[in-house]
Amino acid sequence: MEVESSLQFAGVPDAFQRLWTPHRMAYVEGEEKPATTSSCDCPFCRAPSLSDEEGLIVHRGEHAFVLMNLFPYNSGHLLVCPYRHISLYPDISVEERNEIAELTVRAMEVLTTAVGAQGFNLGMNQGEVAGAGIAAHLHQHVVPRYKGDANFLPVIGQTKAVPQLIEDARQILVENWERV
Repeated sequence: MEVESSLQFAGVPDAFQRLWTPHRMAYVEGEEKPATTSSCDCPFCRAPSLSDEEGLIVHRGEHAFVLMNLFPYNSGHLLVCPYRHISLYPDISVEERNEIAELTVRAMEVLTTAVGAQGFNLGMNQGEVAGAGIAAHLHQHVVPRYKGDANFLPVIGQTKAVPQLIEDARQILVENWERV
């Protein structure tokens, strides 16, 4: 495929080639973001009412569940959410907190065994100003990391190459959830 030189475009030419990712505009513009903080607009409240495949759910527990991140930082990026629509960690019950912790550990074990994760980033962004994309519903990020996954693309191009389709990653994790 031939790439048109940036020297042909209006503006000041530079040495950068552009990798256009228009599909990311859905995330940037908040297409899947709830219109309100109400549970009826919340994708994390809606997901358990769908089939596991439609809701991207990997595992359902008693107080919390595990699902794929629709906008993953890496292949296998999971979220652990309480069923209850609650926003802050100090406000969850002891049962919810214990199950979120147990499911986080289980997610790490499954990701290590099933897809060879070599490290993890774990985190909860509490509140919109802290970076929570959906601040009204608490969720724990479990981001698997792989040697060599932090290449130049995110740093230079502000683009993340995710090499596996979300449906394929979900299927591998579901198949291995009970086995690991």
